[in-house]
Amino acid sequence: MDLFAPPERETVLTVTELTRSIRSLLEGKFTQVTVLGEISNYRSPGSGHLYFTIKDESAVLSAVMFRGEAARIPFPLKEGIQVKAKGRITVYEARGQYQIQVQSLEAAGQGTLQQQFEALKLKLLQEGLFEKDRKKSLPLFPETVGIITSLQGAVIQDFTRILQRRAPGILIQVRGVRVQGEGAAAEMIKAIHAFEKEGKIDLLVFARGGGSLEDLWEFNNEALARAIAHCSFPTISAIGHETDFTIADFVADLRAPTPSAAAELLSRDWSEWRDLIAQYGARLHRGVRHTLDFHQERLKRLSQSPLFREPLRVVRAYQQKVDDLQDSLALGLKHALSHKKFRLEKKILQWESLNPRHSIQLKRDRIKSLDQRLRALGPQQTLKRGFAWVTDEKGTLVRDTNKELIGKKIQIQIEQGKIQARVESTLPEKEIGLTQHFLHKTGL
Repeated sequence: MDLFAPPERETVLTVTELTRSIRSLLEGKFTQVTVLGEISNYRSPGSGHLYFTIKDESAVLSAVMFRGEAARIPFPLKEGIQVKAKGRITVYEARGQYQIQVQSLEAAGQGTLQQQFEALKLKLLQEGLFEKDRKKSLPLFPETVGIITSLQGAVIQDFTRILQRRAPGILIQVRGVRVQGEGAAAEMIKAIHAFEKEGKIDLLVFARGGGSLEDLWEFNNEALARAIAHCSFPTISAIGHETDFTIADFVADLRAPTPSAAAELLSRDWSEWRDLIAQYGARLHRGVRHTLDFHQERLKRLSQSPLFREPLRVVRAYQQKVDDLQDSLALGLKHALSHKKFRLEKKILQWESLNPRHSIQLKRDRIKSLDQRLRALGPQQTLKRGFAWVTDEKGTLVRDTNKELIGKKIQIQIEQGKIQARVESTLPEKEIGLTQHFLHKTGL
């Protein structure tokens, strides 16, 4: 039957009949094809079959690879890689969807989107936008939370439901934007600037559900990444599933695995706070009770002390102690003054002993005494007592009765002058012994 020939009369087909006719046409026409594209939406269930899509810039083709062929793939299969897929076109009737049944795969280099992702990630990493020390800490008790997400879907409902259950006092401000497709990043940047201009939130959340690499691609936008990194509020990225990563996750202050997890991370269940406050209240009550008991006991002991029972006796005891201290102080001052006076007198005596006038006077007195002694022992004093000394012609003092002096001139010195004489004779030694003895005693 030619389905494309002009109908002579209306032909009514069931969905199954139409689908089978299309299947017959496609499978008969494309029995062997080779497709070049990028792997996306990759799934590997327990059956061992592989399901994914092959895409380029403009189109997407569903693909299936059964367990037997999948076991022969010579490289690990993952999202974003570029491949050459050989197989035939089939139609999956249950969905009315055409697909390629892949018989073999060849690696054809990394996918374009993945290359762009890695290049931007490396660029921002080198600029330091992923560093931990530039990330802001989340407030412990946020009062107002801003969320940028799509108003359609379950994300916003799940997020608000969890916050209302765990922390009903938190105010939520929502700005609806597109989270997929061209222009979504610009809308999110505009929402960030609007929140910053108002300045009424404590932290900002970016949220959307899971999806393929191309579905989440707007969150890999460089301008959006920089807007998040320089946002004045702490930021949480809650994009996709736990295995999904975007550039926004790396620059945000905190990454949550899912939007629901973000709601739990930024809040703490109020029942936990109530229990904690109750514990603190009990500890405070015990502390205050202990402090009051301690000071009451101390007051009781003080009230029983002599100071309170007989204050006059205590005051008089202190008065007596003051008198004793005054006496002790006076005695100590007197002793100290005497000691200082003694030391001063001693220093004065030492100074006087070192005074040059005193020393000079002592020297003068000693010289005078020595002069008197010298005069007393000198020959002049001896001459005054009637003695004389005799010298020969040469002026040499005559000390013995040398016979050579006989006939020679001598000079006799007496108190009033000198006598010139000539020696006629000398006396024997025994007769002059007394004279020598006298001269020796007198120092002559």
